Amino acid sequence: MSADFHKLLFDISEALVTDELAALKFLSLEHIPMRKLEAIQEPKAFFEALQEKDMIEVENLSFLKELLYRINRMDLLAALLGSSREEMERELQMPSRAKVSAYRQLLYGIAEDLTLDDVECMKFLLKEKIPKNKLQDNASILKVLLEMERNGIIKEDDLAMLKDILERFRPDLKKKIDAYELKKPENYSKEKLHYPVPVSVHPEEQGAEREKLHLLVESYKMKNNPHGYCVILNNYIFKNPFEVREGTVEDGEAVKRVFNWLQFETVEHMDLEAKQLYAKVKEYSKKDHSNMDCFVCFIFSHGEKDKIKGVDHEFVNIKDLLSCFSGSNCPSLAGKPKLFFIQACQGSVGHPAVTVKEDFSGHLETDATPLSSIPDQADILVGMATVEDYECYRCVETGSVYIQCLCDKMELLCPLRKDLITILTEVNKEVARRVLNKCKQMPKITSTLRKQLIFQIPQCQSVEK
Repeated sequence: MSADFHKLLFDISEALVTDELAALKFLSLEHIPMRKLEAIQEPKAFFEALQEKDMIEVENLSFLKELLYRINRMDLLAALLGSSREEMERELQMPSRAKVSAYRQLLYGIAEDLTLDDVECMKFLLKEKIPKNKLQDNASILKVLLEMERNGIIKEDDLAMLKDILERFRPDLKKKIDAYELKKPENYSKEKLHYPVPVSVHPEEQGAEREKLHLLVESYKMKNNPHGYCVILNNYIFKNPFEVREGTVEDGEAVKRVFNWLQFETVEHMDLEAKQLYAKVKEYSKKDHSNMDCFVCFIFSHGEKDKIKGVDHEFVNIKDLLSCFSGSNCPSLAGKPKLFFIQACQGSVGHPAVTVKEDFSGHLETDATPLSSIPDQADILVGMATVEDYECYRCVETGSVYIQCLCDKMELLCPLRKDLITILTEVNKEVARRVLNKCKQMPKITSTLRKQLIFQIPQCQSVEK
């Protein structure tokens, strides 16, 4: 079966041309980070990237079928996958079946409808917004749209500039955007979300209930450059040579790449004893963060429940590290987000897998006790690689499952202005569905953040390859 699967992908790869590969990459941007897609030059590498993300598997070819349907390769869909246009249209109308977002479908549909003259008009109107070297004659419309996204000119919740441009020479396509915005379930007025409330049968109560419909969701201010420190405490070499953490250097490099891109001042400290771990955290808590928006700390080491191990085999309590950043101990960060991401085992057993039915109709509930290591103070978030009592996993060549997934998701979702809790929830979902050493890994988010945290993406900049 595996040989048949690889032959299938090979046959499809051989049938695709350059423009079709570019289209497939564009349609997959919600699932593969842009830096990885930019490096892909041929279809086989693209399909390998999809397999790495578990987007196509031997037993699940639905995304592959959708992609071929979107780029109108009905011949491949029929001859190699036994499907048809009608079957795909029925399939994609079912809830949650489409993996290409409505936003990306819209942009791709507009790109397909534009003529060569239209594309030149668009490039001309964007000359003041996008660097000239990105608007050369050979720049395709998909590349132009990607640059508009990268420069913050268009976003999923803000297509005003694209509408203004299209209205000048293709008003019919501007109407497509209008129709898309009307269909969206959310009202994307800036920073406001509308929540349904019960409608009262008493007229005198209806006015008060209408006021509840408009809840302002505040965001933390992220205006300074740099936004703050991103401190990496990375334990690699331990006194016991059998405890060397191969792959942790790759984790440090991934974090530095992403947080340099996000305009943080990143610094890494290697191989710290327990007392040194505490001292280094305390050192940063005593700095003046008045001109900073945020503080981020990554800790990579071995651990036990609620504890981090130093390279000297002594332990430091996670609670003690976090308490350094309480409002009283670090007043210049009071009211600002403090983020801690900890890659360390919290036990010595693998997390078992359980089989769940497709739908529990919303009746699966649990009451969990929060981590004792979180102080009862605001604006702190802790992302743990695993829940307490269990192991977490690290590849000696590519780094830890949790940290690498976190970096991938931030590269993917920060440009879409997704907030941190949404990103971490996606990380939980991605890590939890993998099977690691015949076990599972379940990351954990513990948060007292009072507002949304949305990382700002610098214009005219992408993550370095």
